[in-house]
Amino acid sequence: MTKFAKVGQNIEAQNAGWTFDGKVADTFVDHVRQSVPLYEAGHELVCQLSDYFVDKTSTVYEIGTSTGELIRKVARHNAHRDGARFVGIDPVGPMVEKARQHCADTPSVTIIEDDARHFDFEPADLIISYYTIQFIPPRDRQQLFDKLYNALNWGGALIMFEKVRAPDARFQDMAVGMYNEFKLSQGFDCEEIVTKTRSLKGVLEPFSTQGNLDLFARAGFKDVTTVMKYICFEGFVAIK
Repeated sequence: MTKFAKVGQNIEAQNAGWTFDGKVADTFVDHVRQSVPLYEAGHELVCQLSDYFVDKTSTVYEIGTSTGELIRKVARHNAHRDGARFVGIDPVGPMVEKARQHCADTPSVTIIEDDARHFDFEPADLIISYYTIQFIPPRDRQQLFDKLYNALNWGGALIMFEKVRAPDARFQDMAVGMYNEFKLSQGFDCEEIVTKTRSLKGVLEPFSTQGNLDLFARAGFKDVTTVMKYICFEGFVAIK
């Protein structure tokens, strides 16, 4: 019999069975804000970085937009650039429904239910992936990077935040321990932490920093930098 257990914010998951579908969208924002260090600060950083790439003719995409929190913030940050388009893409129906409700007051935002791996991108000046590509199966990851690179205009950027693995076993043990301490400090109990870890087996597959840099390089990006790093969470900017 399938056993579900709580992972926080009344979200339940089973072993190796984490999903963004069902009722997860109802409390997802609170859950991820409590789970990811510097979550809001990362949003602000993405908004500030968008100043360098967005103008009045720009198309901006966010893949894995979930409930639309970030794409709405970026659109409102760039409200003075009248004519810019902001498109959030997500494959999960309940997330898309929440995102459309959340962004209803921001007409420059369009939310599309689709999978970025199959989506037909228009030329873009900025593409955002905020803790999304880590959930793409590794076998599909390079193809997606290639697709995002090809979708960008020359001088456009991919902003990507990811959970990353450490470069060796000792540092990975330290990172896991420090991240567990962070989650305890945020109010998760031990059972919730273990249950969430078990649910993500085979679902969340982080690459190391170097592994991500290799993906960028094979896609064609030559100008890549880290803009944020906290334990096992890292933000990259790659310019075409």
